[in-house]
Amino acid sequence: MTSSIDKAFAFQEKALSLRGYRQQVLASNIANADTPNYKAMDINFASAMRLAQSATAGVSLAKTAVGHMDGKNNGLMAGVAPLYRTSVQPSIDGNTVDSNIEQAQFSQNSLQFMSTLQFINGNIRDITLALKGN
Repeated sequence: MTSSIDKAFAFQEKALSLRGYRQQVLASNIANADTPNYKAMDINFASAMRLAQSATAGVSLAKTAVGHMDGKNNGLMAGVAPLYRTSVQPSIDGNTVDSNIEQAQFSQNSLQFMSTLQFINGNIRDITLALKGN
């Protein structure tokens, strides 16, 4: 059972999780800029967010034997697979990372992550003021 506060922050929680995941993918691209045959990847944030919104929360797995571990939902990232990025100018060693593009995408994603955090902070501030009666 989810509370109204959980419902109020569900969208932002999913957005932050996806932004964090995308940040890891982009950081991996930057870190592998000089790795031969490394293929740059990214996620389609819009389709990943649609998938996250349609995912059923609270899915649990049943234990069929005493020795089985508790089943845990793969979480928000289940089904969100990074896609290979189309190379603008591949290098001779097969690496498709363009450092300028990756750094720009990393910065843009960071700003969007911070914007979501500020939005959440504003919501928390509003709820706190409402509870205090101000």
